Amino acid sequence: MAHSPAIMKTLRSLQPFVLVFLVAIFSGLVYVQPARAQASATPAADTSFGSAIVDYFANWFPRVTQIQSEQPHWITPLITVTPRLEEEFRYDQYWEGLSHGRATDVYGAGKGIELIPWEDVEIILGIPAWNARTPEEKPDTDGWADETFLIKYRIASANEENGNYIVTAFMGFSAPTGDDGNSNRHGIFTPTIAAGKGFGDFDVQSTLGVALPDGGQDRLGMPVAWNTAFQYRIFRYIWPEFEVNYTWWPNGEHEGNTQVLLTPGVIVGRIPIYERVGVTLGVGYQVAVTDKPPSYNHNVVFSGRIPF
Repeated sequence: MAHSPAIMKTLRSLQPFVLVFLVAIFSGLVYVQPARAQASATPAADTSFGSAIVDYFANWFPRVTQIQSEQPHWITPLITVTPRLEEEFRYDQYWEGLSHGRATDVYGAGKGIELIPWEDVEIILGIPAWNARTPEEKPDTDGWADETFLIKYRIASANEENGNYIVTAFMGFSAPTGDDGNSNRHGIFTPTIAAGKGFGDFDVQSTLGVALPDGGQDRLGMPVAWNTAFQYRIFRYIWPEFEVNYTWWPNGEHEGNTQVLLTPGVIVGRIPIYERVGVTLGVGYQVAVTDKPPSYNHNVVFSGRIPF
C-alpha cells in the first residue's frame, strides 16, 4: 500500500527526536544532579563536577524511593507494560504454540534492565531475545531478535492515599540487529500512551500505541496495539490478573487483520529478599480468540523480576 508523503515525513522526523531523547537520558546519568539531594551542612562544600557525580550516584536509591512513593504500588502485568516507573532486572520466557505442530521458544522476550535515572523518567535497556523454533522450517532459523529500548515519561500520578492513578507516555525503539529470520530488518519507533487507575485492591492498567517502521511499510505495516490488564491483590503478595491484548493492522502485509489474545495469570511479589532487593514471579496462559490465523495460537508466559 502506498503511503502519503506526510506519513513518510513524520516517520523520518521521529528519528532525530528519539536519538536526541536517548542522548539526553544517558547524559543525565552523569550530568544531572538529583533534585532531592540534601544541601551540604558546611558552607565550604565541594561543588566540583566530580562531587556532583559522586552525589548523584550516592543519592540514587533515596531518589528512586521518593519518586516511586508518588505513584501507585501495583504490580507490573505479564504482557501489558506498566505505566508505573520501575527499577528492576527482568527475564521473561515464552513457549508459543503455532499451527501444524510448530512452536517457538522465546528466551528473554526482549526484557532487561529498568532504571529510574531522575524524576518522572524511566529507561529500559532490553536484552535481545533468542528464538528457538521446533521443528526448524529451514536451516538457521534460530537466532537473536532485534535490540529494544523504551523510555517512559510520567505525566501525572498519585499514590493510594492521594487518588491512586497514573498517566505516562512511552517511546519505544527497536534496532534491526537480529539474525536473519528473526529481525524486522528496519528500525521501529513505537509512541504509546499509558494510564492506570486503582480502586482499593483492584486496578486497571492500559496502553495504546502504534508501531512506526522507518521502512518496509508494505510488509510490516503500522500495527496499533491496545493492551489492558485487570488485577486484584490478595494477601498482600498475590496478584491474579486478566489481560486483553489487541492488535489491528491498518496497512501492510496483514492489512485489515485484527488479533485478540486473552491472558489469565497470577503474579507473586514483591517479596523482600534483602533491604531494597526483592523477587517477583509470574505465570500466565495466553490464548488467541480471533478467526483469522494469529501470530500464535497459545502461549505459556513466565516472568521473573528482581526489583531493587
